[in-house]
Amino acid sequence: MPELPEVETIANGVDARVRGQRIRDLWLGSKREPFKSPRPLIVRTVSGHRIQRVHRVGKTIVMQLDTGAEFLIHLGMTGRLLVNDAAADIPPHTHAILHLEDGRDIRFVDPRRFGRLSVVPAGGYAGPGSEPLTISPTDFAALFRRRKTPIKAALLNQKLLHGVGNIYADESLFHAGIRPLRHAGRLTRAELDRLHLALQKVLRNAISLGGSSVSDYVDADGVRGFFQLEHRVYLRTGEPCLVCKTPIRRTTVGGRGTHYCPKCQS
Repeated sequence: MPELPEVETIANGVDARVRGQRIRDLWLGSKREPFKSPRPLIVRTVSGHRIQRVHRVGKTIVMQLDTGAEFLIHLGMTGRLLVNDAAADIPPHTHAILHLEDGRDIRFVDPRRFGRLSVVPAGGYAGPGSEPLTISPTDFAALFRRRKTPIKAALLNQKLLHGVGNIYADESLFHAGIRPLRHAGRLTRAELDRLHLALQKVLRNAISLGGSSVSDYVDADGVRGFFQLEHRVYLRTGEPCLVCKTPIRRTTVGGRGTHYCPKCQS
C-alpha cells in the first residue's frame, strides 16, 4: 500500500501538472467498491469545476476545487493516479477518468479495488491523526504516553499519526535504534525524541527519492521511486545489517511483517 512518501509524491506530481485546469466532465466505472460517495454526487461536485490544488492529507490525495469542495482519492493497496493524454490507451481496471479542458485525463486505476473515491464539502477533510512531518517533539511524545501496545503498532495507528505505514515504521525504528516490540508507553523521552527525528528524516528522504517501489507504486507519470535502494531493514530478512553485519530478523507485530536488526535495535 502506498504510504506517506508515495502519496506525497503522487499528489505533488498531479498538482504540478493540473493545478488551475477545469474538469470538463468525468467518467465513472461500474464497480461499486471504489465509490464511497454516491456516483451522482461525485459527478455534480466535480464536473465543470476548476482544480485549485492537489495535496496530501495522511494517505489520502485531496483535490480541492474552486467551490471549496474536495475530491478525495485513497489509493488502497494497488491504486494509481495518472495524468495522461486523452488519446492514450486506457489501462485495465480504470475506475474513474477526469477529462480536462486541455485534452488530458486524470485516471484512477486500481486492480484490487481497495482504493476509495469520495467527495466532501468545503474544508471537510483533515485526516484522522496528527501529521508526521510537522508534529512537534513534545506532541509526538504525548501520543505514546501510557500506551501498552508495541511501538511499531502505535506508529501504524492512523488515529495517532496518519500516513505512516509498514515500510517507514520499520525504517524509522531502525534509525532510532528501537526494537519494534518495545511497549510504546515505556520508551523514554530521549528515545521518543530520537524516533521523532528519525521518522521525519526517513520520510523526507523518501519523498526526495520519489517513494519506495516494492510492488505496484508509480508516480503521476508512471515512474517508479528509488527509496527502496535505501532500505536498511524492510524486506531484508536474513541479509546482513548494513551497519553491524548481523542478519536482519523478521517478526510479526499487529499482523504486519516487521523487520529489525537485533544488535542495532534495543
